[in-house]
Amino acid sequence: MKDTKPKKILALGDSYTIGESVPPTQRWTAQLIEALRHEISVVKHDIVAQTGWTTFELEEAISKQKLENNYDLVTLLIGVNNQYRGLSKDDFRKDFQKLLQIAANFSKDEFRGIIVLSIPDWGVTPFAINRDTKQIAKEIDAFNQIIKEECASKKVVFVDITPISRAFPNNHSMIADDQLHFSGKMYQLWAEEAKQAALKILSR
Repeated sequence: MKDTKPKKILALGDSYTIGESVPPTQRWTAQLIEALRHEISVVKHDIVAQTGWTTFELEEAISKQKLENNYDLVTLLIGVNNQYRGLSKDDFRKDFQKLLQIAANFSKDEFRGIIVLSIPDWGVTPFAINRDTKQIAKEIDAFNQIIKEECASKKVVFVDITPISRAFPNNHSMIADDQLHFSGKMYQLWAEEAKQAALKILSR
Protein backbone atom coordinates (compact mmCIF):
# COMPACT_ATOMS: atom_id res chain seq x y z
CA MET A 1 0.00 0.00 0.00
CA LYS A 2 1.20 3.48 -0.83
CA ASP A 3 2.10 5.76 2.03
CA THR A 4 -1.03 7.92 1.96
CA LYS A 5 -3.20 9.30 4.72
CA PRO A 6 -6.32 7.17 5.36
CA LYS A 7 -9.31 8.54 3.48
CA LYS A 8 -12.93 9.22 4.38
CA ILE A 9 -15.80 8.49 1.99
CA LEU A 10 -19.42 9.59 2.12
CA ALA A 11 -22.01 7.82 -0.05
CA LEU A 12 -25.36 9.50 -0.68
CA GLY A 13 -28.31 7.91 -2.44
CA ASP A 14 -31.16 5.42 -2.38
CA SER A 15 -31.54 1.63 -2.62
CA TYR A 16 -28.64 1.33 -5.06
CA THR A 17 -26.30 2.93 -2.52
CA ILE A 18 -27.54 1.15 0.60
CA GLY A 19 -27.47 -2.10 -1.36
CA GLU A 20 -31.05 -3.30 -1.02
CA SER A 21 -31.18 -7.12 -0.89
CA VAL A 22 -27.40 -7.60 -0.81
CA PRO A 23 -24.95 -7.88 2.14
CA PRO A 24 -23.19 -4.65 3.19
CA THR A 25 -19.90 -5.94 1.77
CA GLN A 26 -21.49 -6.12 -1.69
CA ARG A 27 -22.63 -2.51 -1.83
CA TRP A 28 -21.01 -0.77 -4.77
CA THR A 29 -19.08 1.66 -2.56
CA ALA A 30 -17.87 -1.18 -0.32
CA GLN A 31 -16.63 -3.02 -3.39
CA LEU A 32 -15.00 0.17 -4.64
CA ILE A 33 -13.11 0.48 -1.36
CA GLU A 34 -12.05 -3.16 -1.63
CA ALA A 35 -10.81 -2.58 -5.18
CA LEU A 36 -8.75 0.40 -4.00
CA ARG A 37 -7.35 -1.12 -0.81
CA HIS A 38 -3.90 -1.90 -2.24
CA GLU A 39 -3.43 1.77 -3.10
CA ILE A 40 -5.77 3.68 -0.81
CA SER A 41 -6.61 3.13 2.85
CA VAL A 42 -10.17 4.10 3.79
CA VAL A 43 -10.67 4.78 7.48
CA LYS A 44 -14.31 5.95 7.33
CA HIS A 45 -17.21 4.96 5.07
CA ASP A 46 -20.42 6.81 5.92
CA ILE A 47 -23.69 6.21 4.08
CA VAL A 48 -26.86 8.29 3.94
CA ALA A 49 -29.21 6.25 1.79
CA GLN A 50 -32.50 4.40 2.00
CA THR A 51 -34.64 2.38 -0.35
CA GLY A 52 -37.38 4.51 -1.92
CA TRP A 53 -35.80 7.90 -1.39
CA THR A 54 -36.27 10.61 -3.99
CA THR A 55 -34.01 13.63 -4.31
CA PHE A 56 -35.98 15.74 -1.84
CA GLU A 57 -36.20 12.89 0.68
CA LEU A 58 -32.44 12.42 0.52
CA GLU A 59 -31.93 16.15 0.99
CA GLU A 60 -34.24 16.13 4.02
CA ALA A 61 -32.48 13.11 5.54
CA ILE A 62 -29.03 14.66 5.10
CA SER A 63 -30.17 17.78 6.95
CA LYS A 64 -30.91 15.62 10.01
CA GLN A 65 -27.49 13.94 10.02
CA LYS A 66 -24.44 15.11 11.92
CA LEU A 67 -21.82 14.65 9.23
CA GLU A 68 -18.29 15.94 8.88
CA ASN A 69 -17.40 18.44 6.15
CA ASN A 70 -14.02 17.05 5.18
CA TYR A 71 -14.66 13.85 3.24
CA ASP A 72 -12.03 12.93 0.67
CA LEU A 73 -14.69 11.55 -1.67
CA VAL A 74 -18.45 12.02 -1.83
CA THR A 75 -20.52 9.78 -4.11
CA LEU A 76 -24.07 10.50 -5.26
CA LEU A 77 -26.51 8.12 -6.94
CA ILE A 78 -30.11 9.32 -6.87
CA GLY A 79 -33.15 9.79 -9.08
CA VAL A 80 -34.68 6.42 -9.82
CA ASN A 81 -37.56 7.02 -7.42
CA ASN A 82 -38.29 10.39 -8.99
CA GLN A 83 -38.69 8.54 -12.28
CA TYR A 84 -40.63 5.65 -10.73
CA ARG A 85 -43.14 8.00 -9.10
CA GLY A 86 -43.53 10.07 -12.27
CA LEU A 87 -42.28 13.24 -10.60
CA SER A 88 -41.41 16.48 -12.38
CA LYS A 89 -38.12 16.65 -14.25
CA ASP A 90 -37.93 20.39 -13.59
CA ASP A 91 -38.23 19.79 -9.85
CA PHE A 92 -35.66 17.01 -10.15
CA ARG A 93 -33.18 19.42 -11.73
CA LYS A 94 -33.64 21.92 -8.90
CA ASP A 95 -33.30 19.19 -6.26
CA PHE A 96 -30.24 17.74 -7.95
CA GLN A 97 -28.57 21.14 -8.07
CA LYS A 98 -29.11 21.43 -4.32
CA LEU A 99 -27.73 17.94 -3.71
CA LEU A 100 -24.60 18.70 -5.71
CA GLN A 101 -24.01 21.77 -3.57
CA ILE A 102 -24.64 19.78 -0.40
CA ALA A 103 -22.18 17.12 -1.56
CA ALA A 104 -19.63 19.83 -2.33
CA ASN A 105 -20.06 21.24 1.18
CA PHE A 106 -19.11 17.84 2.64
CA SER A 107 -16.13 17.43 0.33
CA LYS A 108 -12.59 18.61 1.09
CA ASP A 109 -12.22 19.58 -2.55
CA GLU A 110 -15.76 20.90 -3.12
CA PHE A 111 -17.12 19.82 -6.53
CA ARG A 112 -13.80 18.24 -7.53
CA GLY A 113 -14.23 15.68 -4.74
CA ILE A 114 -17.56 14.29 -5.98
CA ILE A 115 -18.42 11.32 -8.18
CA VAL A 116 -21.96 11.04 -9.53
CA LEU A 117 -23.28 7.78 -10.94
CA SER A 118 -26.08 7.73 -13.50
CA ILE A 119 -29.44 6.12 -12.74
CA PRO A 120 -29.46 2.42 -13.69
CA ASP A 121 -32.36 0.99 -15.69
CA TRP A 122 -34.67 -1.10 -13.48
CA GLY A 123 -36.69 -1.90 -16.58
CA VAL A 124 -34.38 -4.86 -17.25
CA THR A 125 -35.41 -6.59 -14.01
CA PRO A 126 -38.10 -9.30 -13.71
CA PHE A 127 -40.15 -6.83 -11.64
CA ALA A 128 -40.75 -4.80 -14.81
CA ILE A 129 -41.79 -7.71 -17.03
CA ASN A 130 -45.38 -6.46 -17.43
CA ARG A 131 -44.44 -2.79 -17.73
CA ASP A 132 -43.55 -0.57 -20.68
CA THR A 133 -39.79 -1.07 -20.50
CA LYS A 134 -39.12 1.17 -23.50
CA GLN A 135 -40.90 4.03 -21.75
CA ILE A 136 -38.99 3.34 -18.53
CA ALA A 137 -35.71 3.49 -20.46
CA LYS A 138 -36.75 6.71 -22.19
CA GLU A 139 -37.63 8.39 -18.90
CA ILE A 140 -34.43 7.22 -17.19
CA ASP A 141 -32.42 8.59 -20.11
CA ALA A 142 -34.18 11.95 -19.69
CA PHE A 143 -33.38 12.11 -15.98
CA ASN A 144 -29.80 11.06 -16.67
CA GLN A 145 -29.44 13.83 -19.23
CA ILE A 146 -30.32 16.34 -16.51
CA ILE A 147 -27.75 14.74 -14.20
CA LYS A 148 -25.11 14.85 -16.91
CA GLU A 149 -25.80 18.51 -17.69
CA GLU A 150 -25.69 19.57 -14.04
CA CYS A 151 -22.46 17.65 -13.43
CA ALA A 152 -20.88 19.29 -16.48
CA SER A 153 -21.88 22.74 -15.26
CA LYS A 154 -19.96 22.17 -11.99
CA LYS A 155 -17.19 20.04 -13.51
CA VAL A 156 -18.27 17.10 -11.36
CA VAL A 157 -17.15 13.62 -12.41
CA PHE A 158 -20.03 11.75 -14.03
CA VAL A 159 -19.83 7.96 -14.33
CA ASP A 160 -22.37 6.45 -16.70
CA ILE A 161 -23.37 3.03 -15.38
CA THR A 162 -26.71 2.89 -17.19
CA PRO A 163 -25.33 0.94 -20.19
CA ILE A 164 -23.85 -1.60 -17.76
CA SER A 165 -27.23 -2.05 -16.07
CA ARG A 166 -28.75 -2.81 -19.49
CA ALA A 167 -26.01 -5.12 -20.73
CA PHE A 168 -27.22 -8.35 -19.06
CA PRO A 169 -31.01 -8.51 -19.60
CA ASN A 170 -31.27 -12.28 -19.19
CA ASN A 171 -28.53 -12.86 -16.67
CA HIS A 172 -30.20 -13.63 -13.34
CA SER A 173 -26.88 -13.44 -11.50
CA MET A 174 -27.02 -9.68 -12.03
CA ILE A 175 -30.36 -9.39 -10.21
CA ALA A 176 -30.99 -9.47 -6.45
CA ASP A 177 -33.34 -12.00 -4.88
CA ASP A 178 -36.16 -9.44 -4.70
CA GLN A 179 -36.25 -9.42 -8.52
CA LEU A 180 -36.19 -5.60 -8.56
CA HIS A 181 -32.75 -4.50 -7.44
CA PHE A 182 -29.35 -5.47 -8.75
CA SER A 183 -26.96 -8.01 -7.27
CA GLY A 184 -23.52 -7.60 -5.78
CA LYS A 185 -22.11 -8.88 -9.06
CA MET A 186 -23.66 -5.91 -10.87
CA TYR A 187 -22.48 -3.51 -8.17
CA GLN A 188 -18.96 -4.82 -8.68
CA LEU A 189 -19.13 -3.67 -12.30
CA TRP A 190 -20.25 -0.23 -11.20
CA ALA A 191 -17.37 -0.06 -8.73
CA GLU A 192 -14.92 -1.02 -11.47
CA GLU A 193 -16.35 1.69 -13.73
CA ALA A 194 -15.88 4.31 -11.01
CA LYS A 195 -12.50 3.06 -9.78
CA GLN A 196 -10.15 5.23 -11.84
CA ALA A 197 -12.08 8.41 -11.13
CA ALA A 198 -12.15 7.58 -7.42
CA LEU A 199 -8.44 6.80 -7.40
CA LYS A 200 -7.65 10.11 -9.05
CA ILE A 201 -9.67 12.04 -6.45
CA LEU A 202 -8.38 10.08 -3.47
CA SER A 203 -4.75 10.32 -4.59
CA ARG A 204 -4.65 14.12 -4.46
